[in-house]
Amino acid sequence: MKKHSRATVADLLAMKGSRQLTMLRVTSLEEAEAAETAGIDIVSVPPALLGPAFREAAPTPFAIPGLEYGDYVSAEEYMREAFKVLKAGGDAVYCAAGLPTIRRMREEGIPVCGHVGLIPSKATWTGGFRAVGKTVASALEVWRQTKALEEAGAFAVEIEVVPGNVAEAISRNTSMLMISMGAGSGCDAQYLFADDVLGSHGGHYPRHAKKYRNFAVEYERLQRERIGAFAEFAADVRSGAYPERQHLVSIEDEELQAFLRRLADGGR
Repeated sequence: MKKHSRATVADLLAMKGSRQLTMLRVTSLEEAEAAETAGIDIVSVPPALLGPAFREAAPTPFAIPGLEYGDYVSAEEYMREAFKVLKAGGDAVYCAAGLPTIRRMREEGIPVCGHVGLIPSKATWTGGFRAVGKTVASALEVWRQTKALEEAGAFAVEIEVVPGNVAEAISRNTSMLMISMGAGSGCDAQYLFADDVLGSHGGHYPRHAKKYRNFAVEYERLQRERIGAFAEFAADVRSGAYPERQHLVSIEDEELQAFLRRLADGGR
C-alpha cells in the first residue's frame, strides 16, 4: 500500500505566516475524498467518520475531529474520547471546554484546537449568533481568551466572526495557528463548511460563507427523479408490467412438471 505523509502540528505551526491554509468541515467519505483530491490542508470531521475508510479516502489532510461541547462533562471524559479519535485517525481535537480540561489534555500530549469569538455552543454569553469583537471591550476579551488558550497549551484556535483587523492583530501576537471562520485573511487558515461551499441546502447562509456550487437544486432534481421512478415501479406492479420474463429465474420444463406432480401427490 502506498504510504502518504501528512502535516504534523509542528509542520502547521512552522507554516504560520507563510501562506493561508485551507480548512473544510466534511461529514462524509465522499466529501473527505474530494477534499483530499482538491488539496485541502485541514479537515474538521465528526468523530464517527474516522477510521480506516476515512484515511483511505483522505490520507493527507490534517484531521481535527470535534469533541462537541456538552457531550462530555469531566476532563477524563474529554481525554478518553480524545485518545479514541486520535487512535482512529485524527491528528488533533477541537474542544470548547474550559481551560483546565484543555490544560489537562495538553499535559498528556493531545493537540487541542480551541475556539474564540462567536462560539455557537456559548453564544448566549455574547448576545447570540452575531459578530464578536466590535468594541474595545469585546475585542480585548477575545484577545484575553486567546492568550488563555495559548497558556493552557492549545496549538490552534478557531476565531469566528470577529472583525478582520482585530483577528489579524491577535494572530500576529500569538504563536498559535489562528483559523479564521469569517474573521478575515489576516489569520493562518480559512475555514468553511463543505455544505456552504457546495450550496447543499436551501436555508440561511452565513455572511462569511461563499457558495461555489448549487447542490440544493441538484438534490431537488434528484428527488423528483426518485419520486418518478418509485411511482413508475408502483404502476408497473399494479398493471402487471413488472416483473417481466427477463427478471425471473427459469426452470427446465421437465423439472417443473416433475415438481408439480410431486406437489400434487402431497410433496412426497
